Amino acid sequence: MDDPRRFLPLSPQQFHILLALTDGHRHGYGIILDVAERTDGAVRLGTGTLYTALARLERLGLAGESVRRAPPADDDERRRYYRLTPLGRAVLAAETERLETLVRHARQKGIAAASRPAFSRPR
Repeated sequence: MDDPRRFLPLSPQQFHILLALTDGHRHGYGIILDVAERTDGAVRLGTGTLYTALARLERLGLAGESVRRAPPADDDERRRYYRLTPLGRAVLAAETERLETLVRHARQKGIAAASRPAFSRPR
């Protein structure tokens, strides 16, 4: 398998898309909803940004289109579903480790987290 570190750093959009795919196969709108919900609306992926990023992730072998034999009865058969590849999962883990290291270094330098959650929007 390729060394996952060669794909780093991921863009924030790529990171969020891969993270959304860890729970299973999702269609584009499902990815958009997952990211918005997980970040309390602080990160919003537009469709152009999403599909450009997904195309790149597919070219890199980090995500792929799912082959679905029989969509659920209430699903639109035109929807394209995406999945995380084993390489994509390894790259996501490597990026998570990279980010954790950055945060650890910041903490060692006395940088504290903001008093409000990282993804809550100012009111």
